[in-house]
Amino acid sequence: MAEERSERSRAPLDVIAAALRAERRRTGLSLGEVARRAGIAKSTLSQLESGSGNPSVETLWALSTALDVPISQLVQPTRPPTTLIRAGEGPAVASDRADYVATLLSSSPPSARRDIFLVTAQPGSARDSDPHLPGIVEHVIMGAGRAEVGPADDPVELGPGDYLSYPGDVAHVFRALEPGTTAVLISEHTRA
Repeated sequence: MAEERSERSRAPLDVIAAALRAERRRTGLSLGEVARRAGIAKSTLSQLESGSGNPSVETLWALSTALDVPISQLVQPTRPPTTLIRAGEGPAVASDRADYVATLLSSSPPSARRDIFLVTAQPGSARDSDPHLPGIVEHVIMGAGRAEVGPADDPVELGPGDYLSYPGDVAHVFRALEPGTTAVLISEHTRA
């Protein structure tokens, strides 16, 4: 059982490593240039590309911005048309600055430009996000708990069932106010 769990936790790192290598080749950028654009150490990117790193959600967002791809393209392998992700499964990436985990539920298909995440968060440090790619709009639907969500300079308190849409290409925040806070986050890529 522990070996099976280890294999499941290993798979996303292999997917991330392969995706980073492929996207870097696609752009024609050097390891150093992608690292510079993402604001991370070249050695960190090298470790991630070899499958030996442990990336935070902040690092993956920075790399997706540097490579000009949705974050889902870095964390989710190609899936068949019908997808079932049970609670507690799926490629999950934790924040290194807050008790916040984003689990990719659905990446954007070629005909659309959106990704869907399940967010689980606990009170404490806020998940402060730097601006994402230009034109990204984020949609949040609260499932349980309460949180302050939205642009960093004007967040809104949300409760179960509340919906908020805000620009993801400006600094924004997700701060859990109650234990067991969950939300669905849809990242919509509106640029051409």
